Amino acid sequence: MNLPTWITVSRLAGVPFLLILLENPTPRSRLIALVIFLVVALTDWLDGYLARKLDQVTDLGKFLDPLVDKLLVTAPLLSLIHLQQIPAWGVFLILARELTIAGWRVTGEKKIQGANLWGKAKTVTQIGAIALLIYPVNPSGEFLALVLFWLAVALTLISGLIYLLPQPASSNELESRGES
Repeated sequence: MNLPTWITVSRLAGVPFLLILLENPTPRSRLIALVIFLVVALTDWLDGYLARKLDQVTDLGKFLDPLVDKLLVTAPLLSLIHLQQIPAWGVFLILARELTIAGWRVTGEKKIQGANLWGKAKTVTQIGAIALLIYPVNPSGEFLALVLFWLAVALTLISGLIYLLPQPASSNELESRGES
């Protein structure tokens, strides 16, 4: 495993801490959970940056990165359901998309795709929503967190549909098949 892949795997270490800190949260434990969540989220950017910069993009990394992302998003969302901050059906929609795409990747594709713009927008919005839900700074922060949460649900579903819909072949693919 290369350095970017090790960073991806190390992000999992934050999950148990998030779950423990959000079990019976106090303002202090929420703040600690927020810091852990944001550090872990930043390492998501770091591993991708290093993989591209060091020319160490691998199929293993492209497989593990979204899997770890799903675990890092799912853990606090489940805690936030328990705290009655978000409805379970909204989280169900997110999980249904994520499991569908994971299954599609395992059974339906020959080559593993990296994240597209919609997938990246989904991830950034989920991170923002979860961060504000973990530690809402004031009542207007709670409202913004819920708006971001529902935007994340929408982007999650949109990005899932885009991923599953047939994509038109690029001009390079057409040329290689003699169809240009």
